[in-house]
Amino acid sequence: MSITKDIVLKVANLNRLAIDDARAEALAPELGKIMGFIEQLSEVDTDGVEPLANVVDQDLRLRVDEISDGDYRDKILANAPEATQGFFAVPKVVE
Repeated sequence: MSITKDIVLKVANLNRLAIDDARAEALAPELGKIMGFIEQLSEVDTDGVEPLANVVDQDLRLRVDEISDGDYRDKILANAPEATQGFFAVPKVVE
């Protein structure tokens, strides 16, 4: 696919990117090479190839999902400048 300076400027405008004409001229052949590589990839025969989530065939070890409150309230509130009824006490900010 041939990428021109006008296409680069149009895509940049759609993406709200500020690109001047000189930079667009430099980007056009680079983007053309990238699109050429993508076209080469579309020619690869992938029939019968399973999609991969990971290149290494391994199962992840999962831990048991246990719900707890952590039981750290007293330790956390010990660092607070002021605590009231098990909560942080902060100055009133709304009149």
